[in-house]
Amino acid sequence: MIFKKTLMATTALTVAASGAFAQDMADSMTIVSWGGAYQSSQQKAYSEPYVAMHPDVSVTWDESSNEAVAKLRAMNEAGNITWDLVDVVAADAIRLCDEGLAMEYDPEELLAPGDDGSSAEDDFGDLIVSDCYIPQIVYSTTFGYRTDMVPEGVEPPSQICDVFDVEKYPGKRALEKRPINNMEWALLCDGVAKDDVYDVLETAEGQDQALAKLDTIKDDVIWWSAGADTPQLLADGEVFMGSTYNGRLYSVIVEQEQPVAMMWDAQVFDLDGWIIPTGLPEDRLARVKDFVKFATDTTRLADQAKYISYGPARASSAPLVPEDMKQHMPTDPANAGNTFLYNYSFWADYRDDIDAKFQSWLAK
Repeated sequence: MIFKKTLMATTALTVAASGAFAQDMADSMTIVSWGGAYQSSQQKAYSEPYVAMHPDVSVTWDESSNEAVAKLRAMNEAGNITWDLVDVVAADAIRLCDEGLAMEYDPEELLAPGDDGSSAEDDFGDLIVSDCYIPQIVYSTTFGYRTDMVPEGVEPPSQICDVFDVEKYPGKRALEKRPINNMEWALLCDGVAKDDVYDVLETAEGQDQALAKLDTIKDDVIWWSAGADTPQLLADGEVFMGSTYNGRLYSVIVEQEQPVAMMWDAQVFDLDGWIIPTGLPEDRLARVKDFVKFATDTTRLADQAKYISYGPARASSAPLVPEDMKQHMPTDPANAGNTFLYNYSFWADYRDDIDAKFQSWLAK
């Protein structure tokens, strides 16, 4: 009888503690991402199954990742952090971490181990490029072009420097309204060796050289800010070629069946992942941690690859990627013959200064 009473008391305490823990978690989250096909893949792979498991939780999506650094700085200044989880590229994560705006974490504490038995730290490996960064996917920025706009008798564009050849390939180009990638491609097509690009770009003369090369096509450029812009411009036939993320081009080519083809040459590899803003109240932080552990496990990262052609950041997720999707991945050997490796540290150090110079050039 004493044992039965003790067992009942222990069970009651366990249930009470469990309920208290659940009550200590916020019942809503605001997650920041990039919109379009990428955000849709996150919703299908991460938030929808999480909410199905936790029907009392609501998730609001904000498509402001392109402005994440500036907005988090402003929120911190105002002492009002309204975002719970933010999707950023690696260089921005490094900046936010350096400025104390992103929370440092222990991978073994926050993240689930791999389904193959590996530790979280080993499973993500070198892709954890910052103490604050939780990688999700490997993607590339590359070019798509309209196959029906290739001039008669001319080979389709296949090299990065074809972007700068407006005589052979006339028509509008879509380029992102920021220096990243554009400056590197400009230097490559102005004769700078791949291994020397960042050494040149850290000098004022190298920056001027890149802008001078971009000047040669400036009148033919439509500048984009959102990842969905170039796919729409290509679908509408408003540009002949344009840069964007490889997953957005996959959507336009495979899902929308538009007359668009990929140009993989000098695709720029990059990472995308989460940061947790510093200064969250404990109930919101507890909810975010619970979500992140779920959303970055082996199965969930592989699930995202069902909806968009980005490589999962976990090694243990790779074998689970559907076979028909692997050929569309930027890391597929057939697509990775000539890649350009993005330098996270360089852009974390030089982004603000080169941004100002680029925007001044744009305004001329």
